[in-house]
Amino acid sequence: MSTRTTGSAFTAGRVVTEAVHPEPFLLRVEATEPGLSLDQWIRANRALLSEELLRHGALLLRGFAVGSPEEFGAAARAFSPDLLDYLERAAPRTEITDKVFTSTELSEDQWIAFHHEMSYSHNWPGTLYFYGDRPSRTGGATPVASERAVLPRIPAELKERFQRHGVSYVRNYSPELDIPWQTVFQTTDRAEVEAYCRASHTEFTWVGRDGLRTRAVRQALTRHPRTGETVWFNHAHMWHVSTLPGEVAEYLLAAYGPEGIPRNAFYGDGTPIEDEAIELIGDLYKEAAVSLPWQRGDVLIVDNFLATHAREPFHGDRRILVAMSDLHVNRDLA
Repeated sequence: MSTRTTGSAFTAGRVVTEAVHPEPFLLRVEATEPGLSLDQWIRANRALLSEELLRHGALLLRGFAVGSPEEFGAAARAFSPDLLDYLERAAPRTEITDKVFTSTELSEDQWIAFHHEMSYSHNWPGTLYFYGDRPSRTGGATPVASERAVLPRIPAELKERFQRHGVSYVRNYSPELDIPWQTVFQTTDRAEVEAYCRASHTEFTWVGRDGLRTRAVRQALTRHPRTGETVWFNHAHMWHVSTLPGEVAEYLLAAYGPEGIPRNAFYGDGTPIEDEAIELIGDLYKEAAVSLPWQRGDVLIVDNFLATHAREPFHGDRRILVAMSDLHVNRDLA
């Protein structure tokens, strides 16, 4: 079900708008005039776009003239001038142009679970921008799911336990098991890594010749800085050992133990999170998912508090780019 309107309140060019989900969630804004420059149109409609993003959680801008990574970067900067670097990385990415990166470079046969960008960190972007540079032949969509649909369905007892304890993330960085720390922190200087960890309330231990283990307790829920809404905001359902294929998890646990595997999530007091809880959260996101196939030149703007995103498996050449803005720092860390 969707709601379609013409002659919208937007200015500086004709568009049609459509709320893809009746919540409302995910507003599609489609240009009806060829050659309409996206960055100029965003500048003329910045205030209204910001209001619509808060209302819908995500905006799909389609049919505009945005034909290169540089033009995509200009469009993102028209919405928010200061784009962010990508530090404390969780996945391999390549910077294509200034502050514009490839999206997660994982194998095309893998489903990337729903997540809020960098919710495992002490700070994170408030706004995300995705660009359909080269949509794949089949699959490869970037589904989004609304926190307004998911949070009310999480059982109160589970919600309260996560709220009380938070989530403890244990990561092991090494070229043999996962991303090396030099890539994650974008430095080869151990002293810089140690300073970053201390500033971000992250415990760290150097392991072996060139390995690093970190442990950080972060929020399970947080509040939107503008609307005040409480949202589920963590990576537990993405990093928990139960999300690994059975044989892989069995091997890693036998070889390295629950705190020696590349990534794992616990309650903030260190106790294990139940597999059933992780499965429930993942299922709720999938049930709330809204997915539209990429078209060349699409730009998807996502409020990183109000919506999670994922990636479907795909076949064929695919390059979706991403930019981030509006850094939010968790001031509640002890």
